[in-house]
Amino acid sequence: MAAKWLIVIGGATAAGKTALAIEVAKAYGTAVVSADSRQVFKELSIGSAKATPEELAAVPHFLINHISVSQEYSVGDYERDALACLDRIFSVRDVAVLAGGSGLYIRAVCDGLDSFPTVSDEVRQLVESGEQSGGLQWLQQQLQAADPLYFAGVDRSNPARLRRAVEICLQTGRPYSSFRTGARASRLFNILYIMPDLPRAGLYDRINRRVDRMIEAGLEEEVRSLLPFRDKPALRTVGYEEFFDYFDGKLTFEETLDKIRQHTRNYAKRQATWFRKYGNWKVFSPTDTDGVLRYIAEETGIKTT
Repeated sequence: MAAKWLIVIGGATAAGKTALAIEVAKAYGTAVVSADSRQVFKELSIGSAKATPEELAAVPHFLINHISVSQEYSVGDYERDALACLDRIFSVRDVAVLAGGSGLYIRAVCDGLDSFPTVSDEVRQLVESGEQSGGLQWLQQQLQAADPLYFAGVDRSNPARLRRAVEICLQTGRPYSSFRTGARASRLFNILYIMPDLPRAGLYDRINRRVDRMIEAGLEEEVRSLLPFRDKPALRTVGYEEFFDYFDGKLTFEETLDKIRQHTRNYAKRQATWFRKYGNWKVFSPTDTDGVLRYIAEETGIKTT
């Protein structure tokens, strides 16, 4: 049986991952599995920068518009669903594409996840209450006290990461770091890592123009429609949180747009830092489709269709 290859296209937001993934999938007659922790939700379209209907129709896509924002969806759920999608693709193709900027999702598919205990509703509500009253600082203080080892290396500006670690510490009475074995799961496919990248000035210009397009496309109305779900983890996201503050009278409209641009740039910087540390990435200009396809053919030995 021919070897199976997963082409992972990852990198910072607005760097051109979607367009490149579609071109690769078209060239190999295959499908794209999304590795985006927000595009998985049906209701988050404009603010999550989903592919256009035309782009989605160009090649088969999986795990976009997958569930409702009203549902809980963990990275473990994603790992299970993504591997099932890959099994379907590999049953008929030797190449599949995984594309997105959610590093933890990519790592779940490529390396597997450490096993963590289930967190009870009581503990989850306790942490949620503490975060609502004390904000990011409360999460930082709780984690520093419960697991100084993990706290020393974690991204302290990432509330989702802090929240998860605090929940595990409170649930088990053990440090979160004690559950992180780092053991890599066995996968029945080879992996090739590709990163579209731009100089910082070019990336930031793309981000600013993308925010402008989101506003024109109706981001404010999309966020307003999600007000009943504003406490859901999925809505603790750039583009949504800032508009919630605007609706609460904490920001002017112009301040809201400036914050979205600034926070998106900050997020892209954090993504770039993560991707530099994880994976053996081959970097290309986002428009160098021919170069990417040559590289894939050289590394995999599989010709385009």
